[in-house]
Amino acid sequence: MSSTDTLTPSQTSTNAQVLDATTHANIHDKLARALGIKTAQVNAFVKLYDEGATVPFIARYRKEKTQNLDDAQLRALEKSLNYERDMATRRLKITELLSTQGNLTAELQARIDNATSKLELEDIYLPYRPRRRSPAAKARAAGLDVAAQVILTQEITPTDALADYQAQSSITDDSGNEIEVDFSDIDKQLAGVQAIIVDEWTQALDLLDNLRSGFAKTASIVSSVASEEKREVGEKFKDYFEHSESLARLPNHRLLAMLRGRQENVLGLKIEGEDAPFIEKIISHFDVDAKAPAARREFLAEAAGSLWKDKWRPHIEHRLLTEKRLTAEADAIEVFANNLQHLLMSAPAGRKVILGVDPGIRHGVKMAIVDAQGHVMLDSEDKPVVATVYPFAPDNKMEEAKAVIDKLLSTYHVDLVAIGNGTASRETDAMVKEILAANDALTAKAVIVNESGASVYSASELASDELANLDVSVRGAVSIARRLQDPLSELVKVDPKAIGVGQYQHDVNQNQLADSLDKVTQDSVNAVGVDVNTASPAILAHIAGLNRNVAQQIVTYRKEHGAFDSRESLKNVPRLGAKTFEQAAGFLRVYGGSNPLDATGVHPESYALVDSLLAQVGKPLPEVIGNDGVLNTIDTTALVAHDDNISVTAIIEELAKPARDPRPEFKTANFRDDVNSIKDLSEGMTLEGVVTNVTAFGCFVDVGVHQDGLVHISQMANDFVADPMNRVKPGDIVSVRVISIDEKRGRIGFSMKPEAEKSARPAAKASAANAGNEDKASRPRSNRPAADKRQSKPRGKAQDKDSANHRSKAPRAEKAEAPSKMGTLGALLKEAGVTKAKK
Repeated sequence: MSSTDTLTPSQTSTNAQVLDATTHANIHDKLARALGIKTAQVNAFVKLYDEGATVPFIARYRKEKTQNLDDAQLRALEKSLNYERDMATRRLKITELLSTQGNLTAELQARIDNATSKLELEDIYLPYRPRRRSPAAKARAAGLDVAAQVILTQEITPTDALADYQAQSSITDDSGNEIEVDFSDIDKQLAGVQAIIVDEWTQALDLLDNLRSGFAKTASIVSSVASEEKREVGEKFKDYFEHSESLARLPNHRLLAMLRGRQENVLGLKIEGEDAPFIEKIISHFDVDAKAPAARREFLAEAAGSLWKDKWRPHIEHRLLTEKRLTAEADAIEVFANNLQHLLMSAPAGRKVILGVDPGIRHGVKMAIVDAQGHVMLDSEDKPVVATVYPFAPDNKMEEAKAVIDKLLSTYHVDLVAIGNGTASRETDAMVKEILAANDALTAKAVIVNESGASVYSASELASDELANLDVSVRGAVSIARRLQDPLSELVKVDPKAIGVGQYQHDVNQNQLADSLDKVTQDSVNAVGVDVNTASPAILAHIAGLNRNVAQQIVTYRKEHGAFDSRESLKNVPRLGAKTFEQAAGFLRVYGGSNPLDATGVHPESYALVDSLLAQVGKPLPEVIGNDGVLNTIDTTALVAHDDNISVTAIIEELAKPARDPRPEFKTANFRDDVNSIKDLSEGMTLEGVVTNVTAFGCFVDVGVHQDGLVHISQMANDFVADPMNRVKPGDIVSVRVISIDEKRGRIGFSMKPEAEKSARPAAKASAANAGNEDKASRPRSNRPAADKRQSKPRGKAQDKDSANHRSKAPRAEKAEAPSKMGTLGALLKEAGVTKAKK
């Protein structure tokens, strides 16, 4: 396992067992200080966590224990706890190794204890790591260590120090294995002695720290095109073909873009920095200038140069770049996790009859109708209500297609038409709207829906099981309809990486990314809860305490025995034991069952307390649920909980608004009917759109032209924007103004800034209006990323959401731009501080 790997819960549990009580206490105190909470809260969480409690369960049903820590705080605590335990375990191991070697000193122990990262720990141990085949180890085995010590401590020339050396015919290492070395001549002997001295000097860790700090401040990262033939194929990286900038100030997304270019063999990367000042510091530290005679001084000066150029500089470059990469990856993973959370928690259309439409040209427009419960509707002959029409070229059967769709909408009383945003999306949308306008009896409304990842679901084993009687080509239409009905329930069936809301998602640590996304999905699913009698195995697997096997057992049991009548009956499911039931029961809802509490977020462990509550008010449960008037009369001081796990206040809040859905109200963006492609756009045009992705350098907005446009961070507001995620979220409905169009490269530049205010309008009113827009943009909506190969018109390479061509440097002054200044995307990028740096 590398120093940067993430441990699994079982591994962290094992690590926890090898640490003593004092170490645990120190970790808990450190976490409390870092997170700004009480040590008692950390202790309570750790006890529950180590007993197998999940974060959603602790956040919802053990608030009394943790003194109301929310799920975000608990996730941060969980991540930090696992990291610190991993660090403590590695500290212990390094201490043991150094002690066994006889190299452990008080200074080293202090360094180990104060190390703040895994990289720092490994740096401390690096000079002492056994290297039996290193030049220094071979030289020591050959007996050259004596000469090295003489040169370091006595005024003697290196040649004289070797005068009595006798080369050995056979050399073995400390394990008794023979080593093939050749120290037969004086030059090779001098090289061996110098290797020993350099190796000994590497233990000057204070000096290394000083040099690393100084180099980090002055070093630059330089990128260049790998070869001339890469210029065309690597066009999306062209901003980095001749690029140089400070490594210390390099933005995270820019580093990831460079690393991707190197990974694709388009770019070459190197770190540039001075050598002479740092070699001088080494010479000064070891007082080389004071050594005599001159030959000895020159020999040791060469060793100082070798230490820097051959040992320390490569190591420092690697560590600095690794630290920057890990920070950039963590930031990218956080961006992805935030985007995914807002996408999963976007507003559901709810229990409505929906016609799902998967647009296409040559292969036709596929359609399927789902009922209010999300099941594919059946006709009078018990056949699935699906259809395929060919309104576009080459078939051009427009009238026939309209007739089929009109009949479907009329016969099955469709409430909404969900149209996928891929090939022929806007053409299909226009056709459906014509049908609705021509028939006043139809009440349906057309909505464009993100279909990214639908093809992945259609071909999956889960889709084959759920929709076994449907052709693969039609399953996408069903998924599109369900996404509008309940985004959370449908999107959990797709690998988050196929949804495409990530920034450089393929360039980061995949285990850490998967872990982060899984936790986001788990938190989202448990925040909403699921109907245990309709939920798929995919969504059940994310319920606290459950896994894929138990989720499948629940569905299998449901098919064999019928719908669950109560939560209590879940205990009959194989492999669903007492601990699993405790963790999961509160998030599993049973609607229309024998106990009304089973349809709420009240945990079964609190049912007895609810009975005490009902006895106090003298009313049956149906008259109490949702009745604020009755609930407000309850004397909570008279209720005695069975244990201190149960919060009476939380129970009353749940009874007041049982199973309240935390997701926002369902709304849709209104795309302009006269804007269907990039050719229909013109500079200055104002449009309503949906935020599809948020990155470090801005956000992407879908206005219905098959090509998301970029709102650069410098164009998001008149005031300074430190983090785009603080202004918009995926799914937000926003108003944008077109400021640049590059049709050839498929790039659109948008601005969310208010247009230049008339001089008569007070600045205060402008600020208020802008604030109002930000408030409007804070509500999550549906999302349309572009990572799915079903998309008909792929983004231009440079417009890729993971693109290497954007920057996040905001301009110093925000002024109203003249049209001539903002006529091209190049001008926008220049205004935003995105220019090629000169060497």
